[in-house]
Amino acid sequence: MKISPSKLNSFLMLKLPSAYLCGVRTKSLNESECVVTVKYSWINQNPFKSMFWAVQGMAAELSTGALMMQKIRNSGKKVSMLVLSNSANFTKKATGRIRFLCVDGHVIDVALSKAIETGEGQTVWMTSIGTNEDGVEVSTFKFQWTIKVKA
Repeated sequence: MKISPSKLNSFLMLKLPSAYLCGVRTKSLNESECVVTVKYSWINQNPFKSMFWAVQGMAAELSTGALMMQKIRNSGKKVSMLVLSNSANFTKKATGRIRFLCVDGHVIDVALSKAIETGEGQTVWMTSIGTNEDGVEVSTFKFQWTIKVKA
């Protein structure tokens, strides 16, 4: 079964309802990049009249994780994936619709090939950049993913 934005959004509703209720939605996904958006609203606000950092983190993580899920699915192998660590920088208040873009599909290709070839776990750092409707960067998230082929 192919992973698509609509299937990911249904997955959110069923398995990650807090992200779905906060407005996190996958907009596009291909072999090299994933776009996830979330719109500032009452349910995802902080006391400073901007989007709560954790909501931005959910959208950013999904943009990296969806790419990872797709690559694993396409490999035909059973591979576990888990976030090992993350970091974030915030440069502007997040208001309006925020677009998180991850373009690290190629990074996964290298690590997944090595994990399949050697049977050893691999780690990769992936970046998701959040921009507002004017194209101004509001936050940058980095996630360290671990992958390992299941025996």
